[in-house]
Amino acid sequence: MALHLQALSFLLVLVSLLAAQGQEEPDPKVQGESWETETCQRPRWDSRLRLAPDQENYKKNEEVMLSCPEGFQPSFTKIKCSNEVQSISHGKPVYREVWHGRDSRGGWIRIRSNVECIEVLQVVPGTLEISSTSIKLNWTCRLPDACQRMRATCRLAEPSSPPCEAEEVKGEEMLHGQDGTFTCPPLQPFTDYSVTISLPPSTILFTWLVRTEETVPDKPEELWLDPSTGSLRWKALPSCKGEIIGYQLNITMRSAQDGSFLEMERLRLNSSVTEYPLPEHSPSSSYVVTMQGLTAAGAGAASLWESQTNSLDTPRPLDISCRSVRDISPSQGTAVLPLRPIAPHPEVAREHQLIVAAMHNGTAVEGTCLGEPQPFNASQQPSTYVAAVLDLTAPMDFVLGSGTHGQGYHNAALRPGSDYMVLLRLVRRSQQAEKFTCVCYSFSVVAGQPPVPWRGTVIGVVVLLALLLLSAGILWFVLSR
Repeated sequence: MALHLQALSFLLVLVSLLAAQGQEEPDPKVQGESWETETCQRPRWDSRLRLAPDQENYKKNEEVMLSCPEGFQPSFTKIKCSNEVQSISHGKPVYREVWHGRDSRGGWIRIRSNVECIEVLQVVPGTLEISSTSIKLNWTCRLPDACQRMRATCRLAEPSSPPCEAEEVKGEEMLHGQDGTFTCPPLQPFTDYSVTISLPPSTILFTWLVRTEETVPDKPEELWLDPSTGSLRWKALPSCKGEIIGYQLNITMRSAQDGSFLEMERLRLNSSVTEYPLPEHSPSSSYVVTMQGLTAAGAGAASLWESQTNSLDTPRPLDISCRSVRDISPSQGTAVLPLRPIAPHPEVAREHQLIVAAMHNGTAVEGTCLGEPQPFNASQQPSTYVAAVLDLTAPMDFVLGSGTHGQGYHNAALRPGSDYMVLLRLVRRSQQAEKFTCVCYSFSVVAGQPPVPWRGTVIGVVVLLALLLLSAGILWFVLSR
């Protein structure tokens, strides 16, 4: 029995010793006043943050400077650490590290989330506008305190050189507030500019290298005929307002023998081409040539050359003398056109278009011959439309205004009181050129004018003359008796 009591006593003493030992060894997370540390570990925030001084541990209340890469700003530029009591355990305080940041008013506030490098200025996506003469963008400042004295500038990205010399722009503007719009002053087309938004003395918040849009090229200044080769020559255009992708030549030929005949050729030439042989023509024919440079924005102003004057001045208007039409019926809205195939070999080029235009003059004839007529609309009749597509291989009389229609054409009735020009057109296309050959007819539909077929008129005049001669003979016979 005594032995059992001794064992029990030993166990009680052992438990008491173990309990006492456990109270003497503090939890490593629980530090009493004597265990409070004097340093803080480097904060594990944004990896882009730069700390000065740059070290792994900092003393309590030691002020540390924060910075970010160019164009970014930390939410606090100055921080310091301290310890604060988190809780009480076993009657003793539990400490933790706490970082404070200095606000814009100079006070210290507790940092409750990770400090990050924030992009100070943002250009609003989708608001960048580029034209041939301007650049515009919308901006937003995410840290207003950091955006004081912002300045935006536009500058040539690199010095210009002949033949494409560009003037330096003086685009500079102070930006205020949290958002706004910056527009560069008038710029030159197809030119590289640098747009920069910065803070003094030299902090770049935003920079953008951009090229203005293309526009149509300038008018070619040199265009002449080389008499030794019979070729039209010109000086290549520089790519100052856009990349020169080619040249467009419009060649118009008129015959002095037939004023109703007009032949026009539209060619698209490579940008490396600087000459083109003109087709041979008789001395009685004349040529008018216009040439334009081409960029992605379209065709520029045209230079003109006229065969009779060999001049770059504006040529004389071509004398257009359309063929007349005799058989006109205002009441029925019709007119009869005597048509002939245009091509010398009709079996090769057979499809002719009959194009009707409400008015006519020299310019309209050329434009109608070269243009694309609009589809006919009965509710709003266009000024120019295709009245017929003919498989013309032999002469024929065609009734214009009969009302027939088909795919892509409508032979609409003519309107009384209107003046018309009608072109019989033959179009031939190749990979490089389009050739339009037209024969012109013109007439007026006068209200109340009856149809007067010319054959009937001639017969009527002959009969009337015969009757007059017969009457005169009878009268002479009676009087002579």
